[in-house]
Amino acid sequence: MIQELQLRLSPRDASNPHTIKDAAARKCGINIKKINAIQVLRRSIDARGRNVMIQIQLVIYTDGDTPASIPPVEYPMVENATPIIIIGSGPAGMFAALKCIEKGYRPIVLERGKDVRSRRVDLKSLSVDHIVNPDSNYCFGEGGAGTYSDGKLYTRSRKRGDVDGVLRRLVECGAQEEIITDARPHIGTNRLPQVVENIRHRITEHGGLYLFGQRVTDFIIKDSHIEGVITSSGEKYTAAAVILATGHSARDIYALLHRKGIMIESKAVALGVRAEHSQDLIDHIQYGKEGRGKYLPAASYKIVEQCAGRGVYSFCMCPGGYIVPSATDECQVVVNGMSPSSRNNRYANSGIVVEIHPEDLPESYHKYGELCMMEYVKDMEYRSWIAGGKSQCAPAARMTDFCEKRASSSLPATSYTPGITSADMDYVLGDFVAPRLREGFVKFGQKMRGYYSSEACIIGVESRTSSPVRIPRDATTLSHPQISGLFPSGEGAGYAGGIVSAAIDGENCALAAINYISGK
Repeated sequence: MIQELQLRLSPRDASNPHTIKDAAARKCGINIKKINAIQVLRRSIDARGRNVMIQIQLVIYTDGDTPASIPPVEYPMVENATPIIIIGSGPAGMFAALKCIEKGYRPIVLERGKDVRSRRVDLKSLSVDHIVNPDSNYCFGEGGAGTYSDGKLYTRSRKRGDVDGVLRRLVECGAQEEIITDARPHIGTNRLPQVVENIRHRITEHGGLYLFGQRVTDFIIKDSHIEGVITSSGEKYTAAAVILATGHSARDIYALLHRKGIMIESKAVALGVRAEHSQDLIDHIQYGKEGRGKYLPAASYKIVEQCAGRGVYSFCMCPGGYIVPSATDECQVVVNGMSPSSRNNRYANSGIVVEIHPEDLPESYHKYGELCMMEYVKDMEYRSWIAGGKSQCAPAARMTDFCEKRASSSLPATSYTPGITSADMDYVLGDFVAPRLREGFVKFGQKMRGYYSSEACIIGVESRTSSPVRIPRDATTLSHPQISGLFPSGEGAGYAGGIVSAAIDGENCALAAINYISGK
């Protein structure tokens, strides 16, 4: 017999598998010895009441029934199969490559950056020496932006594809099994690099080609059909289909598309700062006066307000995490957040951002056409670099000082390794973003008592929440409407918003490219 049920347990009881089994038996009115197996489907925290509870959705198996095993995907050898070029090795690119192999096609993955381990040297240079490698940083390199900036897997994209399948592939390649059941799954920056490396090995051991240091500089197009690409090394790669999965920071690709007259569109983005508090404060705000205790994880939050006609909201909240430098070129300062799998750092940080649409931009940016939003974001990052002292030191202010329009004479301690400096955040953020952030922080403090604090620090700028450009594609074929055989994919094309949604979109584009090649 197979029976699904819901349990609400204390954090302590929910941490003990035997207690969970006993509670399930009591709820079903059966002897605990009759339970053959328990399969947890989902775990989540309910902190709305006086006492924090853990909600567990599970299935119990009795009377000889046991959980059905799901076999791993079998991948054929594709070394001599029809090639498909994949530009970028972020989640969209990696999962597109896996899907190509599964269906008997050979992926040729072209990555501008370095392999996941070699990236670490450049990340250290960025954090310690303030040296930016434009091809190897927190945004570029094997695994994409998510590899060293958190690895959160929460998604609402369940209608777009097989979310559980993506999570299973990650577990097969080394991620912890809890990501399949947690309501807000998270791998962690300490674990994700090995997972990414294992995915690459799976691709190459089945005949896929993985090439690093191959930044695409041109497209080979004939009669409105893409036939291949040219890279910075002068190499030419040809195939009947190209999946463009370059991520949201590949501004040179947007400029290339625009220069060649290939259709792109400007789109809305969200811009702002990283807000950093002590994790202990966030724990007490979310869990109550007892705080986290022994059995609860570091608390997170999600909050949104409407301010002067635009949404102001938290983005990529990192409990027990760090703020990291995410610039991809000189003369810019960009911040992002990440957490290790343990989420045990003493700081909590979150992007707090304001949505801004192309029509909100000053008139001076309209001359850039479809690249107007990209240029606006670039200018904000440049002002952040100026305000930070022309290094990777980031401009910052105490939250209350910013909201009350005064300079911060001192700043709290921070997790941001390159350092922070007191700055005029109005200069950095501009006339559209700054006043809406002020209003948002005050409103957040009314919802979360203690959040609006002089001990909280805002650090700028958070500007890589999404792509400033959308690369259009047909809703059915997923091919570019102007260039046949070109399949824009993932966050960089404007069709995803995180690791899992990008992975699903990569899989969908791989299937679309295969259908295109096979004439279906």
